Amino acid sequence: MKLALLTAVLLAASVPAAHAAKTPLPGVVTPSGNIHCFYVPGPPGHLLCDIHQASYTAHEQSDCMAHSGLDWHGWEVYSTRKTVPSCSGGILYNSNSGSPAYAKLAYGKSWHFASFTCTSRFTGLTCSARGHGIFISRASWRGW
Repeated sequence: MKLALLTAVLLAASVPAAHAAKTPLPGVVTPSGNIHCFYVPGPPGHLLCDIHQASYTAHEQSDCMAHSGLDWHGWEVYSTRKTVPSCSGGILYNSNSGSPAYAKLAYGKSWHFASFTCTSRFTGLTCSARGHGIFISRASWRGW
């Protein structure tokens, strides 16, 4: 019995850090579940936003492939520069230490984190900070 207990303790102590609790990366999801944005700590801290269904997804994917040969994964929203589409070959944050934790943002409500504010409306989601941001809907998107 003591040997079994000692073995169990030693095995538990040797579990890789990847199984440790991940830091929640705060974010929001629209009531439809179609649009997601979450905060990635910096430097510089920023939002990663994506949309699951939109009329322009094929166009954005085609643009990313043409310019960089990489897949389209939504947008990177910074408080210090214009929002840009995110073309990458993989994940854009440290998934070993953090994991998105989305709060459903009801229409007409706003969410604030760090310097960012996101507002959900029937027409889409707007997120901004210090004069830079993005509007995302099924029909279009606009970054500034």
